Amino acid sequence: MFFLRRHTLPGFPLTFGITLLWVGLLVILPLLALLLRPWQDGTAAIWQTLHDPRVFAAFRVSFGCALFAALLDLPLGILLAWTLVRLRPPGYKIINACIDLPFAIPTAVTGITLATLYGPNGWMGKLLAHTGLQVAFTPTGIVIALMFVGLPFLVRTIEPVLQNFPSEVEEAAFLLGATPFQKFYRVILPAILPATLSGFGLAFARCIGEYGSVIFIAGNQPFRSEIAPLLIVMRLQEFDYSGATTIAVMLLLTALLCLGGVSFLRLRASRGLIMEETK
Repeated sequence: MFFLRRHTLPGFPLTFGITLLWVGLLVILPLLALLLRPWQDGTAAIWQTLHDPRVFAAFRVSFGCALFAALLDLPLGILLAWTLVRLRPPGYKIINACIDLPFAIPTAVTGITLATLYGPNGWMGKLLAHTGLQVAFTPTGIVIALMFVGLPFLVRTIEPVLQNFPSEVEEAAFLLGATPFQKFYRVILPAILPATLSGFGLAFARCIGEYGSVIFIAGNQPFRSEIAPLLIVMRLQEFDYSGATTIAVMLLLTALLCLGGVSFLRLRASRGLIMEETK
């Protein structure tokens, strides 16, 4: 006798089929086409692109600046999330809305704004010029632009964990004589570590492929401040589709490896936290 499985969601086969169709057409199919495109012109074109010193320099700038920006965003993200959740300062709603601005405004607007602000004639650019520092048209400008783009990922992943973290645990640590550093390191940090790793991975992956907010402030000097996404656009303008897609595949694989590694570390951290709670 056959029994029909009852699903909580009405019309489960239909909704599941629509989900698979959406994932296949909008995610898997484009990625598969991207992975296969470089091989259509043979392996010689791929090796030529991978052995191009300019491509390696662009990768170094993109990966190095993305990693540095994500690392700088770590303490800022934790501090902002803590301030929004625990302190609720005056103008809380305005600060909360400003954090989401990188998600809302076009990246080109961000790039033009930063280039205007930190340019030689900008407000911050003039002040920094007196100290001998130049931000615009240097890797430093790229890092600042990527920090602006990546910061919301850290804040928005850590904030819910802090909201659900019971304040009584912090009070108990304080009553037991823990110093502020010990309270953060031994009580708060283990709880937010999985979310922090997730935010770091998302910020780093986003920064690797960032284009619009960077090109206006980077200066785009080969071997110095030229990023890999810009090189993809230049290869496309030269009708070098194999070279453009090869660079794109390298960026894609790096982002996937980063997210996979972060997911593994997050899982290990979560298991470690669960084991500590069960002891």
